[in-house]
Amino acid sequence: MSHRHRTTAISRRTVTKAATATGLAALFGAAAGTARAATQVGARTFDVSVGSAALGRSAPLRLILPSGFESETGRTYPVLYLLHGAHDDYTSWTRETDIEAFTEGRDLIVAMPDGGPTGIPTTWKSGPDYETFQLTEVPAMLARDYRASRVRAVAGVSTGGYGAMAHAARHPGAFTAAASYSGILDTTAPGVPTLVDAIVARENLSPSSLWGNPILNVLTWRDFNPRARAEGLRGTPLYVSSGSGVVGGTGDWLPEALESALWPSAHSFTSTLERLGIAVTTHFYSGGGHSWAYWKPEFAASWPMLAGALGLPE
Repeated sequence: MSHRHRTTAISRRTVTKAATATGLAALFGAAAGTARAATQVGARTFDVSVGSAALGRSAPLRLILPSGFESETGRTYPVLYLLHGAHDDYTSWTRETDIEAFTEGRDLIVAMPDGGPTGIPTTWKSGPDYETFQLTEVPAMLARDYRASRVRAVAGVSTGGYGAMAHAARHPGAFTAAASYSGILDTTAPGVPTLVDAIVARENLSPSSLWGNPILNVLTWRDFNPRARAEGLRGTPLYVSSGSGVVGGTGDWLPEALESALWPSAHSFTSTLERLGIAVTTHFYSGGGHSWAYWKPEFAASWPMLAGALGLPE
């Protein structure tokens, strides 16, 4: 289990003063998609609480603002969405990578939205609607309060990799590029429904609350399956990476076993893309584990594609 750093909250008066100084709109309304509070946690990094009708609660969002955000008040910025994995949270990308330093001097907003404890950002059969939260409510708030443009790319690890491809496939044109690192890309591949159910159950939630029973509710499972919705990815630059895990691994059993379990799913997805004539950049490597040690260099490898889609230099 990853260690999560604590951040020190600051007073509402201090937040409001800082927001005014930097041109941030730290609003305290209760409407859906409205930023209700902001806490500065880094030089350019802020945690924002977003009121969400889709979730029935306020949910956190971590933002990294561009270096020129304060001074260039008349411009808008493209947004890179980074999605977290299972049993983690919206702080993972800043905790596990140097994403703030990496984006220094780059004219973009980095948005890291809450995906819930399972990190499966979907419309749950009996539960919250993370798809609407991430695809509708957060973008609306960013456009209104943080001068975000309509140019968006998305990337994610593990269940967040699922989210990146599922969002892009189910909503063609919503993103200019999508990248998945060790993602769950064919939810109905052999063994994958059992794995998905285990992820949900580990958070003391009923597996059937996600998409229902994999057999009795097969149409729902198919509707939210990136492979089954692959046609929606036509024309979107794509990057997919995954390791073989135990086969060719080094003996780090659990993360390598998890990676192995997703290997067939990733290949099933990219094979479907190939059959449909949809271009995708792939990196399938020997060994590897389901961990940030592999996801960090994969993000770096995919950056040129993401940057190009966001209209940024590499």
